[in-house]
Amino acid sequence: MTTINLTVNGKAVSVDVEDRTLLVHLLRDHLNLTGTHVGCDTSQCGACVVHVDGRAVKSCTMLVGEADGTSVTTIEGLAQGDQLHPMQAAFRDNHGLQCGFCTPGMIMSAIDIVKRHGGKLDEATVRHGLEGNICRCTGYHHIVKSVLDAAGRMNLANAAE
Repeated sequence: MTTINLTVNGKAVSVDVEDRTLLVHLLRDHLNLTGTHVGCDTSQCGACVVHVDGRAVKSCTMLVGEADGTSVTTIEGLAQGDQLHPMQAAFRDNHGLQCGFCTPGMIMSAIDIVKRHGGKLDEATVRHGLEGNICRCTGYHHIVKSVLDAAGRMNLANAAE
């Protein structure tokens, strides 16, 4: 057993876990943050994406020891009370989800794409950036539309700060 210390959604966390524990299992099984989904267990689907120190990471590929001392944000950490993150609101407003299974990972990946590309975002860039995320319900049209809408919302929010 190893003691892992990290910040999750802005709160300090200290957990005793086995070294071989994956970050996704720490979040789901030890911290009860079940918004991060386990889809494929092979890092192919992207349902497990979280932010580690501000960067999108597939949490099914990261051992807890690698996350020790980091700051992790999950889908549960995006909203501010009843105020959805602009990406969450855009997915809702543009019908960017159907069954919802891929949505948390898709949203976390999309936020990372917007942060990396800022105002230089177009449909091709979004589609390329989301290649590591699989949705079996949609044709991705509404997902891409949601990300592009959210990019404008996020840029406006950043400009207001």
